[in-house]
Amino acid sequence: MNQQQMMKLRKLQKQMEEAQAKLEETVFTGTSGGVVTVKVKGTHEVLEVSIDPEAAKDDIEMVQDMIVIAINDANKQIEAESAKVMGGFGGGMGFGF
Repeated sequence: MNQQQMMKLRKLQKQMEEAQAKLEETVFTGTSGGVVTVKVKGTHEVLEVSIDPEAAKDDIEMVQDMIVIAINDANKQIEAESAKVMGGFGGGMGFGF
């Protein structure tokens, strides 16, 4: 690997690290039926759960299921954004390995 390729590789590595750090700090919002809303960081850390009080008093099991759905919704958003952001680093380097 020549000097120019090494410089490109170091630059790419720094860009990937910056993109990963930004992704980890991004807050994603998952919802379920307008009853449950969750906020989850890109690290999959759940920050907040909001529940419509009217829904909670009628059927707690439904609300529990909706919490799971909302968290899964946020996690799917994280995975999609991660694939989009990090997938952009896969090509164009021309290293040939």
